[in-house]
Amino acid sequence: MCSHYEAPASGQIALAFGARGPEQGELDLWPGYMGPFLKLALSLDDQDEATPQVELLSGSFGLIPGWSKDTKIARRTYNARSETAGEKPSFRNAWRRAQHCIIPAKAIYEPDWRSGKAVATRITRRDSEPMGIAGLWECWTNPAGEEVFGFSMLTVNAGNNELMRNFHRPEDEKRMVVILPKGLYADWLRAPAAESMEFMRQYPADRLCSEAR
Repeated sequence: MCSHYEAPASGQIALAFGARGPEQGELDLWPGYMGPFLKLALSLDDQDEATPQVELLSGSFGLIPGWSKDTKIARRTYNARSETAGEKPSFRNAWRRAQHCIIPAKAIYEPDWRSGKAVATRITRRDSEPMGIAGLWECWTNPAGEEVFGFSMLTVNAGNNELMRNFHRPEDEKRMVVILPKGLYADWLRAPAAESMEFMRQYPADRLCSEAR
């Protein structure tokens, strides 16, 4: 599970994902903070299947379902278990409607408890490229009638991943966010709900590196 990550600067996102948005520097994000995410553009040209048009938006790190009364729920919905997302009230609308998104991340942070206390650990791709994390997005309308986007990172079991199994408390299930291979970005954004689980895979441990902070 991931509750803290770094978002790349706008220029890095443009280079890695081919989408531009408002200029921003690198962001240090926690649940409820606003950060960048990518989804299919409303003006998508369905004839161009090779290079789908994507838009870079700003949303709450923590999905806000349509029935929520306020944004506080984002503090609990920043990660979604892929195995149950289609059933949970907070995520099932986005899952069933295949509201897929990609969350750009320069690094994620996880607690290493092997010493007996939590040691914050920064995890990056070994090739230094930004991560593209598979997620779900939702659009919520606040009491003032304004639309607010929110997103959640999808997770899978990581008990047999040589790197990610080292994090979180010993008694907790080992989980990790779904880091997509670059070649699957377009496929994930276009995939129908019936194919969503096909993308829910561990990212290879040897393609990641970690550093205690």
